[in-house]
Amino acid sequence: MNPYQFQFSNQVVFITGGTVGIGEATSMAFAACGAQVFALGTNPEHGAHIVEKAKSQFGRDTVHFFQTDVSKRADVERAVAACLEKFGKIDILINNAGITRDGLLLRMSDADFDSVLDVNLKGCFYTCQTILRPMLKAKSGKIINISSIVGLTGNPGQTNYAASKAGVIGFSKSLAKEVASRSITVNVIAPGFIDTKMTHFLEGEKREKLLEQIPLKRMGKPEEVAHSALFLASPYADYITGHVLVIDGGLAM
Repeated sequence: MNPYQFQFSNQVVFITGGTVGIGEATSMAFAACGAQVFALGTNPEHGAHIVEKAKSQFGRDTVHFFQTDVSKRADVERAVAACLEKFGKIDILINNAGITRDGLLLRMSDADFDSVLDVNLKGCFYTCQTILRPMLKAKSGKIINISSIVGLTGNPGQTNYAASKAGVIGFSKSLAKEVASRSITVNVIAPGFIDTKMTHFLEGEKREKLLEQIPLKRMGKPEEVAHSALFLASPYADYITGHVLVIDGGLAM
């Protein structure tokens, strides 16, 4: 059953970090709308879970898992090749894979800085560069890169994460200008604090103080980010490119 007004029948959606949190909600939303979803992740148990969840809910094979470390070009190229072999095309790319390694800059190691940029920013580079080839040939495609509100505002203890997410925004705006003539759009979603495992460290007083800063007085739901991805991937957004859609309950106003 499709609870949404969007239709993605006969379309192939390639989602990195597509098995948990925002990625899981996005994979399920596109599957509900009729798409074939090729979900990437590093954890095979999470992958098996979302494949079975989608099959149980929709009565068909609509989510397909491929174990991938997006910080490695060879892994990304294998995943893209597998998706193209199975479906023959990729209509929509959603870069959602991301990690955090928080800490004050004075204490941050090279490894913690590099690993965050390797996954969050370089992974975006690898997937976009590899998938652009079939998209350019088809002269169509939708690319949606998931950034973060901290890529716009900064956040203490997250210099590496904020840098990677700000980089995603600059990367996406530049790419949007490069590929617009081929009818390929590139947009960014910048979520605020969304209720996922990544934000579960915010408990008690920390959580209350955060909620006081959010005009809507609550954290966002993964499904609310997924809904925005459905819109940006749909024909309703054909004339939108290079845009950053902030979903933060008014936090950054």
